Amino acid sequence: MKITPLEIKRQQFKKVMRGFDPVEVETFLDMLSNELEEHVRTTKDLRDRILELETQLADYKQMEKTLQQTLMQAQEASGKSIENSRKEADLIIRDAELKAQQIIDKARMDFSKIKEEISTLKARKESVLSRLKILLSSELDLIRALGVDDEDRTSGDGSKGSGKDKLELDSILKNL
Repeated sequence: MKITPLEIKRQQFKKVMRGFDPVEVETFLDMLSNELEEHVRTTKDLRDRILELETQLADYKQMEKTLQQTLMQAQEASGKSIENSRKEADLIIRDAELKAQQIIDKARMDFSKIKEEISTLKARKESVLSRLKILLSSELDLIRALGVDDEDRTSGDGSKGSGKDKLELDSILKNL
């Protein structure tokens, strides 16, 4: 049974001949004492619990503060990392563009050299062909001249060339 302060104030004891009934008073006081002990114990437990919770709360607040600082540092580090990555990417792009330009310039130079070589080779070819035509033409003239001499000598035999050899040599010269 829980006793409230109001019940203590309103408590009335039976009157007996010599005053209050001592057994009833003692019983009431025992109950009151037990109830008060329980309240004192509960109050102490609650104060201990409050102290424990306040300590935990302080720890949690410190953890929260530490976490916020860590989060801010992580955000700053992330921002710096992103900035560094962008700078590095820009450098890589610039380097790649420079290398690409160098490759293009080299390819153009190689192309020009090859073009010059082709022109030189064409000129050589024309020169060789021209000399070959002249050589073949002079050799053909020599063969014709020798052929005329041989015809004069063999005209007594009755054998003459068909002229086919001459046509073949002329077509070879034209093809060159």
